[in-house]
Amino acid sequence: MDQDRLIHNYIVQTLKERLSREYKEIRDNVEAEEHQVNGVYPDLILGNHGLVLAACEVETDRSITPDEAEKWKSIIESGTKLFLMVPSSKTKDVTSLLWEKGIADKVSLGTYEIKIRMP
Repeated sequence: MDQDRLIHNYIVQTLKERLSREYKEIRDNVEAEEHQVNGVYPDLILGNHGLVLAACEVETDRSITPDEAEKWKSIIESGTKLFLMVPSSKTKDVTSLLWEKGIADKVSLGTYEIKIRMP
């Protein structure tokens, strides 16, 4: 498994644990694409009482592309709220993509950072 995939899976698992306080039904598509929203398989699908309330996508440095932005747009067009988690260093690039796709005002953008400090 490459480094980007490890980081991606770690962030997805961390979010799944943290969001479990607010959302009682969390389905993921980490191991296999099983759960969809509007033909797209987001990393996490968040719900309560049988209703899909939001989707969460985790991106890495290499996964932020115009093709991925189309997937984000498809999720938004289904009426599902989208939480997008991106590396802190890519916030500007992602914001530009969101504006280009016309969905900047409909996405909740979060960031993550992994720091290693040596003594």
